[in-house]
Amino acid sequence: MTPTLVRQHLPHAGPTSRADLDARARDWSEIQERMLVPLYEAVYERLDVGAGTRLLALGCGSGLALLMAAARGAAALTGSEPSSPERLALARERLLPKEPEERAARARAGSDGSGGADIRLTARSPKDAADAKTPAYDLVTAFEPIGCRAGDADRLAALLSEAKPLAVRGAAVVLVGWGPPERCATSAVLRVAAKLADPLRGGTVRLRPALRDDLEEVAGRAGLRPDGSGRVACPFGYADVESALKGLLSTGLFDAAVSATDQAQVDKELTEALHPYRRPDGTVWMPNVFRYLIARTP
Repeated sequence: MTPTLVRQHLPHAGPTSRADLDARARDWSEIQERMLVPLYEAVYERLDVGAGTRLLALGCGSGLALLMAAARGAAALTGSEPSSPERLALARERLLPKEPEERAARARAGSDGSGGADIRLTARSPKDAADAKTPAYDLVTAFEPIGCRAGDADRLAALLSEAKPLAVRGAAVVLVGWGPPERCATSAVLRVAAKLADPLRGGTVRLRPALRDDLEEVAGRAGLRPDGSGRVACPFGYADVESALKGLLSTGLFDAAVSATDQAQVDKELTEALHPYRRPDGTVWMPNVFRYLIARTP
């Protein structure tokens, strides 16, 4: 694997160019986002997502989870992605054809996977995608796992508090967190980010053992009532080390490490951390478990 190939996706100094951000969003969409598909499927199955479901997705990424809900027949889908305009642009490509005539034709034919669902995407607050005529949501998802970034629990609690008034009484709200480190092989790899971007260098990655009540604590702060939980195996599998590097770097969790050191150092240490998970055929396989909490709006 040639480190230069990865450095094209994340420069080691200076502002990140639009081309680099676009490339990273593509890496996220094509490599990394699918790693949580077992989680999406388990949640949708448990909550019987289908015809009539009105879903609000917080941090919708490039729209894969929304697309899966649409394929199950959800009636309305709203995705909010304020942190990455590039990922949101890919979600628009997936879910919203550019021409109104094409959109209507594909919706009637079901060829876009939307099944004719009302789909809205926004880079701003979820309430900006709603209007007086928009029925309230009966499902809110926050599929981005907390536990890796400093303050991510605080941000999630605030976001859920803001989204809560948009949902019907008793609506399901789904929160996600990393499982115990001993059951998440990726934890060892993420420690590279924490080590290289330590607090003295302004790093934002904070890894600590996942606590049993982390998600319940966040739900409580947002005024939600816990109503069940589950664990889902979500292995991170890659075709080779280069693919693994692109996927992991696309998460943004290594940005501070690159800024604090340089891309070559991050590439080197990340490649070494991946070594125990390389299989004889060159693929990379890291077993992980994620925990989800189902909470209810008051």
